[in-house]
Amino acid sequence: MRSKIHPLFWMIFWFLLFILGAYFIHELTLELNAIRPAQVLLDHAYLANALLAVLILVIIYWLRKKYFSQIGFLFLAGSMLKFAVFFIWFSPAYKADGILSKAEFIGFFIPYFISLVFESLAVYRLLNSKPDTDS
Repeated sequence: MRSKIHPLFWMIFWFLLFILGAYFIHELTLELNAIRPAQVLLDHAYLANALLAVLILVIIYWLRKKYFSQIGFLFLAGSMLKFAVFFIWFSPAYKADGILSKAEFIGFFIPYFISLVFESLAVYRLLNSKPDTDS
């Protein structure tokens, strides 16, 4: 008998695999351009965005049956949470020297964008499913 792996697991698995690959490519690109990844908080940016994206998706998935018509608002609340994390944690560190460099901006924006696309696709999939199904 074949066991069925939960669709949420697969969404998270592929997201983590993709963002991990993006992290290593980003880190290599920075090192080839003589920019230290720690200088742009690369580890923190990828980790924070990945953890928040997974957390947001799990919460939305968990609440999908009870609050199906409010999934879009839950998604927006998750986006607001990510913005709050950026302004509380990353912005002061990036502006410590008085400027926000291109490498710092891209260091946060790439993982943020990857996470946003992943969350958007997952929410799109949930909205196009029936509220009483598991996919």
